[in-house]
Amino acid sequence: MAQEVYLQNEEEKKYGVLLASLYFSANDAERAERSLAELRSLAETALAGRECEFFYLTQCRPSPEAATYIGTGKVEEAAELCKNHGIELVVFDCELSPSQIRNLENGISAKDSELRVIDRTMLILDIFARHAVTGEGKLQVEIAQLRYTSPRLTGKGVEMSRQGGASSSGSVGARGPGETKLETDRRHIKRRIASLEEQLETLENTRDTMRKQRTKSNIPVIAIVGYTNAGKSTLLNYLTDAGILAEDKLFATLDPTVRKLELPSGLEVLMTDTVGFINNLPHGLVKAFKSTLDEAKYADVLLILIDASDEDAQLKTEVTEKILSELGAGGKPTIYVFNKCDRLDMIPEKNTFGDKKAVFISAATGYGTDELLKIMEEELSSSLVQTKFVFPFNDQGPLNTLYGKATVLSVEYTENGTEAVALADSKIRGMLAKYICEE
Repeated sequence: MAQEVYLQNEEEKKYGVLLASLYFSANDAERAERSLAELRSLAETALAGRECEFFYLTQCRPSPEAATYIGTGKVEEAAELCKNHGIELVVFDCELSPSQIRNLENGISAKDSELRVIDRTMLILDIFARHAVTGEGKLQVEIAQLRYTSPRLTGKGVEMSRQGGASSSGSVGARGPGETKLETDRRHIKRRIASLEEQLETLENTRDTMRKQRTKSNIPVIAIVGYTNAGKSTLLNYLTDAGILAEDKLFATLDPTVRKLELPSGLEVLMTDTVGFINNLPHGLVKAFKSTLDEAKYADVLLILIDASDEDAQLKTEVTEKILSELGAGGKPTIYVFNKCDRLDMIPEKNTFGDKKAVFISAATGYGTDELLKIMEEELSSSLVQTKFVFPFNDQGPLNTLYGKATVLSVEYTENGTEAVALADSKIRGMLAKYICEE
């Protein structure tokens, strides 16, 4: 990948960033280049507001070098690049061991240099720390950061410099969960993690209670899932006027939002979005965000949102399906939603994606959303049947049950009693079988 050249004002020095990648065979070169492009997008998100100059370092070798990941020769090349271009941050497109980070910093940085070496996981954690808004989100990110940072304290002193002072310096990878010296050793970190997990458990119990209440209400739940920056929040805003943040950047929103939506037939559903997925999503984040990601696990239907304008759409869809399977959400009724079709020269006419249901839309303009709503109803109709019930005036209790367990479309008072037409599943129709009118 060619190095980028910028014209810059001598008075305004750009922040130099070196992106480094290792691939294991010539066949992987193209994949490595795409991954580096994604790494750059992550870095731009983490360094939002700073003007950056990016440089690239790639290497092909059969396996990583144990001490420095890239080997002595490439370490020297990286050191020369950093020295000549005033690079302050080196980001590796992998997960480095604590000793590799230490060896790389010692080998690349000059004496008294403030150059920092971080890996892909640290970069993603930093973005999550920046974008966490709610109390639950902040707890989840802090736990993930502490779990990841704890074994990487070696050689960094008791001040835990990878986290300390982040609020003032704004260094990427240094935006840690604490502002003071609370985490001065591993034992202290373990105590901190235990305390945070207790707080998170309380919030998770509240989320579980809310989820159970939604289940009891018998309102279908549709979860919007997909790769980060596919447009999940934009779609939820368009369909429900949710009013949540929707930006053209990675991981713009972390906290799930649940909104009620009435489909054209009158059926009410709950729409929820989830945190965006990404290739090599850090395991610590998956574990910390388990309760949030479970929104997909407990949904009745999944909308897998795909950026139709992305040349790597197929690969990113596979990443999404893999993560869903790991979460136990695989095999659910699924609709593949190809978003951002307003960016395409021509919109495909086919509405299938292999043997799956698919639809092409633009959440920004509204194109195709009517077709999407229709397909959502079709997917739900397999379990919901429009049924007419008649409740005698002296036996109105079951009507309240129907209101609580099904979507009531109409109610009419006749000489025979209260006639209600509702979309009900087999369980509700079984419970209220004697009130069903076969006409």
